[in-house]
Amino acid sequence: MKLTILGCYAATPRTFTNPTSQVLEIKNHIFLIDCGEGTQVQLRRNKIKFSKIQHIFISHLHGDHCFGLVGLISTFRLLNREADLHVYGPKGIKEIITLQLKLSNSWTNYSLYFHELESKSSEVIYEDEKVTVETIPLNHRIYTNGFLFREKPGDRKLLIQKAQEYNIDVSLYNSLKKGKDVISEDGELVPNQKVTADPAPVKSYAYCSDTSFYPEIIPQIKKATVLYHESTFLEDKHELAAPTKHSTAKQAATIAREAEVSQLLLGHYSTRYSNLEKFKEEASEVFPNCELSDDGKVFVFE
Repeated sequence: MKLTILGCYAATPRTFTNPTSQVLEIKNHIFLIDCGEGTQVQLRRNKIKFSKIQHIFISHLHGDHCFGLVGLISTFRLLNREADLHVYGPKGIKEIITLQLKLSNSWTNYSLYFHELESKSSEVIYEDEKVTVETIPLNHRIYTNGFLFREKPGDRKLLIQKAQEYNIDVSLYNSLKKGKDVISEDGELVPNQKVTADPAPVKSYAYCSDTSFYPEIIPQIKKATVLYHESTFLEDKHELAAPTKHSTAKQAATIAREAEVSQLLLGHYSTRYSNLEKFKEEASEVFPNCELSDDGKVFVFE
């Protein structure tokens, strides 16, 4: 599982920082999460192929999370894209994008599908044989979802030498990988556990931006491999967090600790701060295994 941070700052773009957008690579999928201004430039800068993006997830309709979307969709058209594109986001996103395409006479030459969200409860919005994506309802000033990306368990690991010792025909190896017991060439029933090992543990990524301190999400993200949680403020501005429906680094760390996640990534920093290390310092007092997101930073989770 690989995460590329394209932008992780709040509010307005600057020459040296970008609003929220990131790319998650999981089980051979490339998912774009949020699409603030400058996203397509950041995709180029990080050498991520446009053609590999087939699913875009938008958390909410504030500009720093979606103003780059119509530009990216238009660029796909100019590049003669043929593959379908699926956009998942709050109800209203279809109207926003199609109005711009209509008034500029820039309809796409590829199929564009909108999956509009309005449920206040978690729901699975994407699923195939390798991964699921479900919404994480958040508490922000407007309707907002985070997203939980979760791998599905893979096949069991075949212990070739053991299988040979039990005289199991090669044609049955695939059944073993699927967890089935088999009959050996000697006519004996061989329990699956004797010739296979457990698959690699599944990984999961919980993306939570933007939101106030919201402990209600803890059961859903329990024991996630990685949690990205907004940390707009430090404790010196904690009085601004509640009215703006944002979180502090300490609050993000508290969610990570209570959810027992393996790793915390901080992001969505207010541009009033010049020293990001203070975010890590404050969060580490509550949850030590935390890292700072930053534009262009890549995280690989084995």
